[in-house]
Amino acid sequence: MADRTRTRLLNALKSSGPQTAADLATGLKVTTVAVRQHLDGLHQDELVDFEDVKGSVGRPKRVWALTSAGHQQFPDSHSNLVLGLLNGMSEIFGEDGLEKLIAHREAESRKTYSEAVAAVADLPGKLDALARLRTQEGYMAEVTRDGNGYLLIENHCSICAAATACQGFCRSELKLFKDVLGPDIQVERTEHQLSGDRRCVYRIESRA
Repeated sequence: MADRTRTRLLNALKSSGPQTAADLATGLKVTTVAVRQHLDGLHQDELVDFEDVKGSVGRPKRVWALTSAGHQQFPDSHSNLVLGLLNGMSEIFGEDGLEKLIAHREAESRKTYSEAVAAVADLPGKLDALARLRTQEGYMAEVTRDGNGYLLIENHCSICAAATACQGFCRSELKLFKDVLGPDIQVERTEHQLSGDRRCVYRIESRA
């Protein structure tokens, strides 16, 4: 049970970002005392850290967040192997070889995503289908409403190592979403993990 609660805490901080112990307790439906005990253990293991944030009134709030080691608890699609393969391909085939690899991956994903999206009529349904596929690929994706549009939120980058080594993967994914959703839908990346943000976020709305 203790290990399960630790895992749920890590997942909650990964998916929703920095939170207080009280917020985490409410979300996980456990006591604040139990959450604090587990956070203390995770802090000793250097998986989480905290910042005391001053409010307008009262005592500062202690806000907890994942450390770099905490983020590394989530899989990155065999990053060492991926980096080795990318470096080898670059040496053997040059930049053109990498671009062909990215284009091939994009084409395969476009086919899969297009089939899923085509089966749904409205934009919210299309985004839900897309988020399910991305979650299956390890992106911890979700969709939320945002004014007249929607946010496609990816709380984890399952190809972070590859994208860090080759920015073309990120460029490809933004283009992929635009292609799959079609010219009547506007897609803009508003948060980018490789630019220092906690997650990747795409704002999506109809142009009509």
